[in-house]
Amino acid sequence: MNMSVNLRAGLAGMGLDLSAEAQGKLLAFVALLQKWNRTYNLTAIRDEQEMLTHHLLDSLSVLHAVEESALAGRRWADVGSGAGLPGIPLAVACPGLQITSIETVEKKATFQRQAKIELVLDNFTVDNRRVEDVPGGGFDAVISRAFAELADFARLAGHLLKPSGQLLAMMGVLPEDELKRLPSGWTLLETLPLRIPGLDAQRHLLVLERA
Repeated sequence: MNMSVNLRAGLAGMGLDLSAEAQGKLLAFVALLQKWNRTYNLTAIRDEQEMLTHHLLDSLSVLHAVEESALAGRRWADVGSGAGLPGIPLAVACPGLQITSIETVEKKATFQRQAKIELVLDNFTVDNRRVEDVPGGGFDAVISRAFAELADFARLAGHLLKPSGQLLAMMGVLPEDELKRLPSGWTLLETLPLRIPGLDAQRHLLVLERA
């Protein structure tokens, strides 16, 4: 299967119109991830097509759920991003969005730095530290793709936000039990369904804010 054709079809299925340059960078990211994955085991997914669906398209699915005003000129943190997901695809798709990836594992942070260089991502920064060691108050939003239980996400990453900031948790099935365990001072603002072409599984974006 032709990856570029599949990427275009997936983006069209989500109503996303990315430039040829951006699509080229996304495909280059998959190729780089495959290359590094053979040695460093960055992700359990090995198949190229699955990487496209489960990593690229899944990461980009939040773009329709988040208002444009929350993207351009804003500073986001991607916490526990592993191989740079969703941070790197979002940085490619939204050049006006400043994204800092906070990743504790050195080999994963090293991969992300190499991706930043090869993809020429001036709006993407890698911070190789534990999230609790990162100074707070600098971000408009903090996003995570299955980083931890919601309560841990709020407890460990909440300090990164500006006073009006939001936590964005990308999840599968709605975690009703986890929502009941949110720490005091946090509330669920909204739940947004995400749709990924070719992925037959529930996906949701949960938006949390300080109560």
